[in-house]
Amino acid sequence: MKVALSTRGFAGLLLALALAALTLVVAGAPRAAADTSVSTIAAALRESPVYVDPAASAEFSQADAQALRKKIEDADKPVFVAVLPAGHPTENLFSDLRTATGVTGLYAVRLGDRFDARADSSVLPTAAVRNLVSSVQGQNDPAAQLDAFTDRAVANMGGSAPAGWDSSGGGVSTTGLVTAGVLVAVGGAGAYTLVRRNRRRHADEQRAALERLRVVVDEDITAFGEELDRLDFHPAEPGADDAMRGDYEHALDAYEKAKSSMADATRPEDVRPVTETLEDGRFALARLAARRTGQPLPERRPPCFFDPRHGPSVADATWTPPGGATREVPVCAADRTRLADGRDPVVREVDTDYGRRPYWEAGPAYGPWAGGYFGGGLLPGLLVGTMLGSLMATPAYASDYGSGYGDFGGGYEGGDVSGADFDTGSFGDFGGGGGDFGGGGGGGDFGGGF
Repeated sequence: MKVALSTRGFAGLLLALALAALTLVVAGAPRAAADTSVSTIAAALRESPVYVDPAASAEFSQADAQALRKKIEDADKPVFVAVLPAGHPTENLFSDLRTATGVTGLYAVRLGDRFDARADSSVLPTAAVRNLVSSVQGQNDPAAQLDAFTDRAVANMGGSAPAGWDSSGGGVSTTGLVTAGVLVAVGGAGAYTLVRRNRRRHADEQRAALERLRVVVDEDITAFGEELDRLDFHPAEPGADDAMRGDYEHALDAYEKAKSSMADATRPEDVRPVTETLEDGRFALARLAARRTGQPLPERRPPCFFDPRHGPSVADATWTPPGGATREVPVCAADRTRLADGRDPVVREVDTDYGRRPYWEAGPAYGPWAGGYFGGGLLPGLLVGTMLGSLMATPAYASDYGSGYGDFGGGYEGGDVSGADFDTGSFGDFGGGGGDFGGGGGGGDFGGGF
């Protein structure tokens, strides 16, 4: 009887060992994947803007990662990129990654052959993120896709890179430790130096934005001057009256004022009064033209939406931007005819970091330029759903360029460490309410009042 009990005990021991072995086998997969845990990815992103999972290194090389890392660091923007294998768990990935990282920014994930992104709304609004994601969804090459996404993101987003990033690509450098020690030693003097550096960086960004705008505004001023030359009006010509001379002088004054104001501009927001003046001058020319031909005086209307150089609009026409919602926009006579015939309007394009684009797809600096032409609360409705319209609705835009076009006020919290008290239900994660991951309708924000 004792032998039988011992045999049963031995069998039980073997069963227990077998179950333990099975448990180890089942548990082996998560432990093998520990290097791809969200906490591991987040820790890497706090040190460097690009993380490539070892299992995804075949599709995104170290050279590609280094080039992308340098681009983001040089831009000094809080862009975080993770390249993960197709089998990585997707449930709550963005929210968990944002929480674990703890840094306000734009988070992009390439997962197998799929791609999506999320951002804190203080850095880039939901619509702008969605537009950025959609613009690169058709690219199959990971390096090309992430490169294009980053180019477009850093040209349009707010915020600054986290202080913890090291230009060498990660880790804590000796220089960083020494710098930290010096800051501790000098205390307030070190903090003051940091503030001054940030101010200088912001001033440099403002100057660069103004120089980009200056090219566009100078083109507008030149075009207006050419209109004055083509007018061939002489105040003493037969049939000229005081009303005609008044309109002509008004236009001349607008031309000179626009040139002077642009020469004195020191910030991007200084451009708005310049384009307001040009719009006013073009309306004076339209009144003069009507008086000379005996036509009824035109009503005061905004300029042509597609290119303000076309002059005052004559009607509103229905137009649908690529990937956007249908809306009515003010159009000149020529563009009204083109739209009625099913043709494309003649659109004002400007230089951007990714080529010539319509001004509503360009960076935030063009907001003051457009606002001078389409003030009085009209602009938000015209630009809704476009890149520029989305950017102008952000606190970051109000901080960097001023608004004055509606309820776009508010401060900007920057791009470094912040709390993670956002409501994860306010956006769709992988396969969630914000659009399936990589499905072309992705992009979103983290919500929660950052």
